[in-house]
Order: sequence, then C-alpha cells, then structure tokens
Amino acid sequence: MNWLLLARLLGLLGMLVGGAMSLSLPWAFPFAGQVEHFEEKGFWGLVGAIVFALVIGGTLYVVGRKNQGTVLRKEALAIVGLGWILSGLLGSLPFLFAGVQRAPGVPMNVADALFESISGFTTTGASVLTELEDPVLVPRCVMFWRCFTHWLGGMGIIVLFVAVLSHLGAGGKALLRREVPGPIAESVRPRVQETAMVMWAIYVGLSGLEALLLVAQGLSLYDALCHTFGTMATGGFSTYNASVGEFGGGTVEATIVFFMLLAGTNFSLYYAILRRQEPGRGILHRLAPVYRDPEFRAYLGIIVGASLLLTLSLVRTGIYENAGVAVRHAIFMSISIMTTTGFGTEDFNQWSEFAKGLLLLLMFVGGCAGSTGGGIKVVRFLIFIKAIRVEVERAFRPNVVRTIRLGGVPLDNTIRHDVIVYFSLVLFVFITSWMVLAAIEPDAQWQATNGDVNAAKLLDCASAVAATLNNIGPGLGVLGPAENYSDFSAPGKLLLTLLMLLGRLELFAILVLFMPSFWRTQ
Repeated sequence: MNWLLLARLLGLLGMLVGGAMSLSLPWAFPFAGQVEHFEEKGFWGLVGAIVFALVIGGTLYVVGRKNQGTVLRKEALAIVGLGWILSGLLGSLPFLFAGVQRAPGVPMNVADALFESISGFTTTGASVLTELEDPVLVPRCVMFWRCFTHWLGGMGIIVLFVAVLSHLGAGGKALLRREVPGPIAESVRPRVQETAMVMWAIYVGLSGLEALLLVAQGLSLYDALCHTFGTMATGGFSTYNASVGEFGGGTVEATIVFFMLLAGTNFSLYYAILRRQEPGRGILHRLAPVYRDPEFRAYLGIIVGASLLLTLSLVRTGIYENAGVAVRHAIFMSISIMTTTGFGTEDFNQWSEFAKGLLLLLMFVGGCAGSTGGGIKVVRFLIFIKAIRVEVERAFRPNVVRTIRLGGVPLDNTIRHDVIVYFSLVLFVFITSWMVLAAIEPDAQWQATNGDVNAAKLLDCASAVAATLNNIGPGLGVLGPAENYSDFSAPGKLLLTLLMLLGRLELFAILVLFMPSFWRTQ
C-alpha cells in the first residue's frame, strides 16, 4: 500500500469537502428567504467545520505531497472506501458544531451526526431528525448542507474528484470503476477524466433544469434546490416533515416523479443520446440507445407493473376516495422506492400488507447500473435470472453449453460469477445484520399492538437493514415515511451507518478495509 499517495489524495478530497461546505453559508443570512434573523450558531458551526476540514485535508496533503505514484487497484479501493468514510466524518461536523437538536431539547451526539452525514452522502435519506421545519432546532444553513451532501454523493464524490484532478492518469480509471455502480461499468468516452466530466455535466444540467422548473412552479429557491438535490441523487432528504406531500400533488409532484425516473436511469444512455446527431435523422433515431437497452426496458416494466399492482391493492382496500388518487400515490411510491429516492406523499404503513410487501421487494431491486439509484440494480437481476435459467436447463441437458446474452451481446462467464457472488453476499450481509441489530436493540423500544413485542421488532429491524443496505431511507413499521431512526440505540445507528456505506459502494470497497492482508505492502 502506498501510504503517502493515499494521504495526499485523501487530503485533497478532504479539502474538496470543506470547500463544498462554504456553499451553505449564504443560507444563514435573512436574504436567503428562509430565516428572519442571522443564524449565528449555524453560520459559525459551518465555519468551524470548514476550517477543521481544510486543516485535516491540508495536513494529509502536506504529508504525502512529494509522492507522485500511480493509483493501482489497492490504492483505488482504499481511496474510495476511506474517502467516503472521511467525507462522512467531516460532513458530520456542522451538525455537532452548530448544536443541531434531533428532537426538542435533545442535541445530536456523534452517532447521530455521523448517521445523518453518511445517510446524506450515500443518498440513503434515513434521518434521526424529528422536526425539520424548526430553524431553532436545525438551522436552515445546516439543513441546506444536509441536502447538499445528497447531491455531492449522488454522482459520487470520487467521480467529482476524478473530474477535477487531471494528474491521476490511468489511476483514475480504477477509481471510476469502483464508483460507477453495476456489473458492467462502460465508459462513455475513452479518457477517464472526460468520462467523469461528461457524467457530472449531465448531472448538473438535469439538476439545473429541475430546479428551474420547481422555482417556476412556486417553490422558493431554497426548497427547489434542496428537493432537486434529493431527487437527482435519489436521496430523499426534504425540508418538510411531510416530505413531498407538503406540496399537495399537482405539477410539483409530477416534476419530481419525472426527474426521479431520469435519475434512476443509466447516465451513459444520456450521453449516447447527445452524441447521436446525424443530419436527416429524427428523434426516434436519437432515442434508439434508450429503448434498445434491455435494462431500461426492464426498469420501466417493473415500475409499470408495480404501479398497477399497487393501484389495484389501494382501490380494493378503499383507502382513497377515488381511483385517481390511488393511481397518483401508487405511481409516486413505486418510482420513489424503485429508484431508492425515498420521498413520500403518503404514509404507506396504512396500506395493505400486500402493498407493503411489494414496496419491500422494490427496495432490493433499485435503479439501473450507472444511475444515482441504490439497490442491487436491475441489470444484475436480468443476468441472475438468465443464469438460473441456464443452470436449470443444465440439470437435464448437462452437455449443452449456453452463452448468456444481454441485449444481443454475449457476457463473459466472470460477469455471471460476479453477479451470483454479489447476490449471495447481499443475502449474507442482510441476514447477519438483521440478527445483530435485533440482538443489540432493547426490546423496550418496540410496542406491538398485538402484544408480541419480538414479532414487531424482527420486522422493524429487517426493514431498517433493507432500507439502509439498499440506500432507501424510509422502511416499514416504526420506519415508515412519517417516522425516523431517532429511537435506535447508538450501536444500532453505527451498524446501520456501516450498511449505508456497504450499499452505496456495493460491498467490496468497504469489506476489503477489514482484511489485514489488504494493507500489507506485498
């Protein structure tokens, strides 16, 4: 392991995070339109966090500044894993320095702040804050930073890191490969820095468009930006306790639905659309890469199917006064959960058990590879289903050799192996974490209506693990859209924080950090 190179690059990343915090400072002033008076505690809390981040980042950079080594596989994994941990640690400082209270009279402790920060960066959207709309408990400038961590983590702080640093060379390719989720990480351009810049340019462009549309529909610039961050990053942090339900449907909700759908799509498809500019060809020719992509078709098919099933369930149970309202909520929640955004318009804990079970399944599916969404990813499910089909056929035709194809392209056997291993590892992590969380959480935290405390606790712990591992945020039971994670113990919050990192970095970049052999020089 090249420790000096690691220190230098982590130092640069730390300074990048500290610089990003400065963009939240203007929202402490009354002209920002969210507060009547200067938010002194929030402002100076952010200033203290900025100075701390710059000092830590600068110190690390000075230590390793003379090392100009190459980023190899080990260094790439270490920079990605440790970089996200460092960003989460530094990002938690504004909550602590500004004295943010997770509930009236209850200041955030270290576990709370770290949970909130990493939930933001990993675009999970899980929260321990109970009163989002009270600027006394949560200063608006700190709330803006909370939402901004979503946007930084959405496309990936490491992708941004690669985009702004030109001297990484070929080493940047290893970093980008660990950042772009999914088993098939294709570069949209041959040079890795250009790839990172193109993806960030598309991300910024879509974000700017959504923010403008939300402002045009009556939202303040503050609310428009915060909800844009949560939408494009598929994170789900809101500035209101009622989340998107605060806006009462209409065009604002429709706009957010549309951009959630875009955020859950592979961003390389957007570049493919932009570069297909041939004279005399129409819009269908330009959109060909999208509708020919098997993952995108499956992605839309699952959303349509889930929306239809949820609508039928809501209509049958008669929760809403008419079918139109049921359709609206079904579509919104299907897309919100499928893309792992986690915005809410309704408390789906009041829905039928079938509807809640369907939403739980959507949590594991997630968005497309190369999107800002979490979950296992649609393409992995496609490959997994094809692999199972091949293995079943092999049971009665052992001599037949089948090549798995996706979109007409044959897949290497290593991809099939990697997908099966990933499914197995996700299942193992889910079950293990579920049992550990159930063991460390006190039974007194749960009050089941049927008197069976342990039964409710098992469901709630399973929901918490699924929601954090898949970077969703809200879950079932005590973690529904109207609830939060504030009642979990400090050890429980730290475990769930680790699961957020595992889910966002697709397990391996975090798991290798716990292997002693990873840190050896040879």
